[in-house]
Amino acid sequence: MAKLVILRGNSGSGKSTVAGLLQRKFGHNTLVISQDAVRREMLWVKDGPDNRALPLLQTLLLYGKERCEVVVLEGILHSGWYQPLFELAKEAFGEEIYAYYYDLSFEETMLRHRTRDKRDEFGEEAMRRWWLEKDYLDLIQEKIFTAEISAEEAAEQIFQEVQNGKE
Repeated sequence: MAKLVILRGNSGSGKSTVAGLLQRKFGHNTLVISQDAVRREMLWVKDGPDNRALPLLQTLLLYGKERCEVVVLEGILHSGWYQPLFELAKEAFGEEIYAYYYDLSFEETMLRHRTRDKRDEFGEEAMRRWWLEKDYLDLIQEKIFTAEISAEEAAEQIFQEVQNGKE
């Protein structure tokens, strides 16, 4: 049965980095669905309620469920705006969901952002506009990652948890 890993948090948290590490750890037949890639690159639409990326994210999620061993969904994924996506995930993947939320300070996300390739695409002002404080999901339980965990440690923890299954 396919397993779903959800990585959420504010911009600059490290979600994309961990998603890439996980794809390499799990190997072939691991689908990474990046909210930014779908919304900003494929569709070029603004984020918000009822945005046009939502139906495509849902379709990709179902594609992954049917054809992949592991699906990694990563992005800011505002809990309210993307509630239909999380409802579909719960329905499709059931208990095989491993969800994580990066609960970092704004200052920490800025420090991390300054190390990214896309640091010149947007800055502090944009990141403040996008900031969501403790945007936890109601429907799916998320484990919390703090600034103390490195990308490598996060990826290893997730990998082990998915490999060992739910307790």
